[in-house]
Amino acid sequence: MTKTDLLVVGGVSGITAGISCRRHYPDKKVTLVRKEETVLVPCGIPYIYGTVGGPQNNVIPDGILEKNGIELIKGEAVKVDREKRVVTLQDGESISYEKLVLATGSLPMVPPISGIDKKNVFPIKKDFDYVGDVLATMESVKDLVIIGGGFIGMEFADECRKGRDINVTVVEALSHCLQLAMDDDFCAEAEATISETGVKILSNIKVESILGDDTVSGVKLSDGTELKADMVILGIGAVPNTELAKSAGIELGFKNAIKVDRNMQTYTDPNVFACGDCAEKVSFFTGRPIGVMLASIATSEARIAGANLYSMVHKNCGAISVFSTMINGRAFGVAGLTERMARQIGMRIAIGSAEAADTHPGGMPNSTMTKVKLVFAKETGVLVGGSISGGKPVGEMVNVLSACIMHQMTANDIVQFQMGTHPALTSSPIVYPIVNAACKAVISIKE
Repeated sequence: MTKTDLLVVGGVSGITAGISCRRHYPDKKVTLVRKEETVLVPCGIPYIYGTVGGPQNNVIPDGILEKNGIELIKGEAVKVDREKRVVTLQDGESISYEKLVLATGSLPMVPPISGIDKKNVFPIKKDFDYVGDVLATMESVKDLVIIGGGFIGMEFADECRKGRDINVTVVEALSHCLQLAMDDDFCAEAEATISETGVKILSNIKVESILGDDTVSGVKLSDGTELKADMVILGIGAVPNTELAKSAGIELGFKNAIKVDRNMQTYTDPNVFACGDCAEKVSFFTGRPIGVMLASIATSEARIAGANLYSMVHKNCGAISVFSTMINGRAFGVAGLTERMARQIGMRIAIGSAEAADTHPGGMPNSTMTKVKLVFAKETGVLVGGSISGGKPVGEMVNVLSACIMHQMTANDIVQFQMGTHPALTSSPIVYPIVNAACKAVISIKE
């Protein structure tokens, strides 16, 4: 039997949890168990089919574990004996632990659609060989239908048409693609941007069945329309992978995610922690459980879990929900609540919007117009959300907004923001869009 102080099960957010433990408790032995031979960068999977060029260019190197003194065991954990503090692997090997972190991630959601099990219908699994097989199949595809217009669906639609003569159609049940993440004006902008590449968007309609004999030949929609398809990709979301936790008698919560407290400690066992997609999330704004799954949240949780194993160092403030994506060269990002989300929870809000080129002057090469929309609580002026579209700077601008939200900055605070600017790198300080949007909101808040 192998003995360790910390045993981490799972190879993505689990890496961060292990590193966090090593930093805070350098005398502790850390062992990570994962079933994958090679670990993919989850957020990079759509880019395997275009920009990156293959799964071999989208991996997390094992060297990061060795560098941080973490032992790697490749095998599938199948049983947790919490009383004895022993985890058993599929090959019969057993590992004893003092503390256990479950970072088992998520699995693709597969809807109950007739014909969903036909050949060339692919849910997106985080498996190196599997995504390689999907890539090989795609090389001979002429008509691709993507079910679901969220992050996964839109990124796949954008990437799969790169370098290929292929017809791509996205089918989305809601009235807009990305509607669960962005306000309608940003959704419409994203749809228009991807439509420029030739991708076809069909929204406000559902897939009724997958057509064909053994292999998919088409998709039938709820209005009776039939689309040609020799490949279907499922991009409708993911569910927590919590079978191991469930079999160990660990309490599950919202959407069968592992129930954890603010320390990332399970409600069931003080020696078992959980982080990442398998762990339950609560909203930063309401404290209520939410089903969001983002790498930014997973790694934050992992750092907290690793730090708290032997002494409570950090508290999880709840999920702010920060994301960014790139569609046909234009970036979209959101931090916190959108206008729609804020109104849905009954919040009185003030909105400030601004646009500016991300260089000054705007005529500099590769300049892109940046659009910012900020959402403030009406009574307090506190920032609760922000949406941005534009060029690559959007990715870091939403991170700035996330920090402002976390520290409950007000519109007045942001008006006084002292930004570093450069003609080739940022908007002009005169029209810096985050600040100008806050300036406009101040007037609305006073009314």
